[in-house]
Amino acid sequence: MECNPSRSRRIRPVTSGVGATIVAAVLAMGQTPSSPARRAELPRSPRLFVFECGTLENMDAKRFQLKRDEVGTSRMSVPCFLVAHPKGTLVWDTGAVSDTAWTPARTPVTHHLVLSESQQRDVTMTKPLNEQLAEAGYPPAGITYLALSHYHYDHTANANEFARATWLVPQTERDAMFSQKPPDLTQPSAYAALRNSKTLVIKSDEHDVFGDGTVVIKKAPGHTPGHQVLYVKLARTGSVVLSGDLYHYPQERTLNRVPTFEFNQEQTRATRVVIDEFLKRTGAQLWIQHDFISNAKLKKAPEYYE
Repeated sequence: MECNPSRSRRIRPVTSGVGATIVAAVLAMGQTPSSPARRAELPRSPRLFVFECGTLENMDAKRFQLKRDEVGTSRMSVPCFLVAHPKGTLVWDTGAVSDTAWTPARTPVTHHLVLSESQQRDVTMTKPLNEQLAEAGYPPAGITYLALSHYHYDHTANANEFARATWLVPQTERDAMFSQKPPDLTQPSAYAALRNSKTLVIKSDEHDVFGDGTVVIKKAPGHTPGHQVLYVKLARTGSVVLSGDLYHYPQERTLNRVPTFEFNQEQTRATRVVIDEFLKRTGAQLWIQHDFISNAKLKKAPEYYE
């Protein structure tokens, strides 16, 4: 696969006057003069960016009906994604910890989360999502569409940042998110701003985001009532399906295990059959989003797949 790292910029030297003094002071702090966030031009064909949105630590394999020695690692990746298309952009999932909830440091930061039903999680963070998006040239204010695979906390943390985008969501999922008693494993404050977002309710089994078959949201219920996966057709890489939480560990797929906390386990089993048939029919790769080992091998933004 070919990589396309961003080209370095040339800074015109300032040799005299106040400008030179400012530049000297900034460089003395090990920084370059600030400039507006770069805005990337829309590409000729779809591009898929992968962002590091944290690592879930010390996960309990029993919750996934697996034994510790059956999984390569108990850690789980928490990626976020951006699809850049000639007709616009789509953000898919927004992480486990809001950018506003932690302070970046020179080394990774472990953030402790207490969820609504008193469950607790440790998430290791390295870089804010907003900063990664800006480096790729796609700041949140300019995003066209937002879609969440589902409502769990580790997929929605920065959702409020995209309240100006059009939210693509099944009605059953939206209803659950804004019910009087929100579902377990949610952080309603993280997506509260979406209540007033421009919303496109997905009513069919598939939603063709840009109308040309290259970016398609597919219905995949079971993990949550309106869980969904994302199909992206890339010219060079080939087709990819982003799993959401259809699977968490690859061993769930090979050993036919279903997590204990599904909204509907039988519905999950049926959905897996449908998606497996789709993968065979299209030849698409399945990217298990929480698969720590596989995710570590993916190139990260500002590089991309196309």
